[in-house]
Amino acid sequence: MNVIEAIRTRRSIGKVTQEPVAKEMIEQILEAGTWAPNHRLTEPWQFFVMSGEGRNKLGQALAAIATSQAGEDADAAVLETKAADAMSKARRSPVVIGVAVVPVERRDVIELEEYGAVFAAIQNMLLTVNELGLGAVWRTGEPCFHPLMNEAFGLRPQDKMLGFIYLGVPDMTPTQGKRSAAASKTTWIEA
Repeated sequence: MNVIEAIRTRRSIGKVTQEPVAKEMIEQILEAGTWAPNHRLTEPWQFFVMSGEGRNKLGQALAAIATSQAGEDADAAVLETKAADAMSKARRSPVVIGVAVVPVERRDVIELEEYGAVFAAIQNMLLTVNELGLGAVWRTGEPCFHPLMNEAFGLRPQDKMLGFIYLGVPDMTPTQGKRSAAASKTTWIEA
């Protein structure tokens, strides 16, 4: 698959089987992430690969966040339901890769560029997933950025979990992609 084909055919695959994914394939995906462009070669990414019971780390963090947001007036049954629902999210795929930005603290490094590098790493990873014939969806959302998520993964306050890649063998047919033409988003500035 050439790079243009990989870009145009990559889709979010939110439904995957629980079939295990070979460690070698996961390592290829991670390695692709490390080749993302990053200013000053800071390599500001941190990966957390969770499978089997290891997914409980994410599930417990999601449960802690869900119950903390339920409010002090929530009864025990509501809290238990919220925790169980949150825990189940970590088991939607056989492998979950957490991707965090760990910004380098130097005066010559712009923090926003560190985020950009990690987002580029995630895109490299998703393109590699596509090339390997696997399925993945990149999930973010408020719990991702919650201080309890940082705590669960041993991240500093200035670090951020930028998403979770839910990875597995596709169990759905991808939808047809559609984008606006580049021309509709482009201004040419010429001499």
